[in-house]
Amino acid sequence: MKRRTRARELALQFLYQVDIRGREVKDELDTFLRAEEADRTASEFAATLVRGALEHRDEIDDHIRAVAQNWEISRMAVIDRNVLRLATFELLFRDDIPPKVSINEAIELGKRFSTANSGGFINGVLDKVKDRSKSRPAPPAVVDPLVAPEHGD
Repeated sequence: MKRRTRARELALQFLYQVDIRGREVKDELDTFLRAEEADRTASEFAATLVRGALEHRDEIDDHIRAVAQNWEISRMAVIDRNVLRLATFELLFRDDIPPKVSINEAIELGKRFSTANSGGFINGVLDKVKDRSKSRPAPPAVVDPLVAPEHGD
């Protein structure tokens, strides 16, 4: 399995825990990642995704609400809601990930961990988020320390 795919799985699992147990669990991220993943690159990318999704959660949820017609976020399946949050974070704040990759990875997560209908639902919502975000000025990107240039490069 590719490192980034594995990282997204870990991020989804942790966001699910936060959604179920509450935000105080976010302090357990490093312990969770150490227990679940030996590959440092995958763990660091997962941590970047989780922290970004949590930091921007209100804005992310606003984007999802704006395009998910007739769906309240609180009424969505927990897995679907967190797959959408994770992918919306990537779409809005990660210029280093092509939108198509974020959407395809999210669809696969939905199919793998949620219901048979999740892939289509996730695809529809994220396509609208992507289209809507193109018409807005880009927010500041989150810098991934693993790919950021060093000073003096």
